[in-house]
Amino acid sequence: MALDYTFSIIKPDAFNSGKAGKILAHLEGQGFTLKACRVIHMTKRQAEEFYAVHRGRPFYGELVEFMSSAPCMPFILAKANAVHALRDAIGATDPAEAAAGTVRKLFAESKGKNAIHASDSDENAVRESRFFFTEAEVV
Repeated sequence: MALDYTFSIIKPDAFNSGKAGKILAHLEGQGFTLKACRVIHMTKRQAEEFYAVHRGRPFYGELVEFMSSAPCMPFILAKANAVHALRDAIGATDPAEAAAGTVRKLFAESKGKNAIHASDSDENAVRESRFFFTEAEVV
């Protein structure tokens, strides 16, 4: 069976509260394989560029400020049907609405501080992965 790839970021809230390892372990326990990972502190400009698709939406400025406020952990995962599988594994944006056992139900603080970003399509997974990683950095 061929593995697909997807992209994710452990956001500043979860990274800074010591939940990154627990989140990665949770995802690996669900059959995901880590293919690339790094810790960065996004600049405001990087956050604006990464989230440009949301420019003009009411939450854009707050999102850029939050994502550039402290370190985060971008990473690439592999699994069959990876994008869909990861979206299921992380749960609803609002942890109060997330299913039991999902990353956001277990580790998120609020709708705004929801612990993790995950690509919403195969195309975005490729674009987002390339934003942070070169092909040579993906094992």
